[in-house]
Amino acid sequence: MNTNQLRLGVDFGRVIHGGPLVHGGADTVFLDGDEEEALRSPATEGVYEVLPELVAAFGGRAWIISKCGDRVRRRTLAWLDHHDFYARTGIPRGNVRFCRKRAEKAGHCAGLGITHMIDDRVDVHRAIREIVPYRYLFGPQKRPAPDWVRKPRTWAEAGELISADIRPAPRPPATRRSR
Repeated sequence: MNTNQLRLGVDFGRVIHGGPLVHGGADTVFLDGDEEEALRSPATEGVYEVLPELVAAFGGRAWIISKCGDRVRRRTLAWLDHHDFYARTGIPRGNVRFCRKRAEKAGHCAGLGITHMIDDRVDVHRAIREIVPYRYLFGPQKRPAPDWVRKPRTWAEAGELISADIRPAPRPPATRRSR
């Protein structure tokens, strides 16, 4: 795989922020709490250890692609700034995309040329299935996941799977030319 063509997409809610909840619930503090509570809410465990390495492996070609309305979009951008996210991960500040419906992530993925996408929703992966060759359904799921997605439960697992998927294939041994 040509590493110059690799592009990573990462969802925000329950992937970068808030973490996977075993019961599949939402982070109500970020969504329903006040602004200060939202800013104090935590990043997903392991994101700051793994994501910077992935961003580097993708040559900085990484985007946050998130579905939300205006209020949550403003909170998301404030949270990213508050947690010094861009400096800590290497994702450029301008590489954040928002949409109103999960299926609209497919348009962002197509337009950006995303090759690897991490999202916690099966319906997103269904929408991007024909567009993004490497799909990672992040975190615990209520239902069995389809076999056409990889299933990392943690950032450590996501890092291992994605690193293996982008590792160059071994070259066959050189053959000797006959004289």
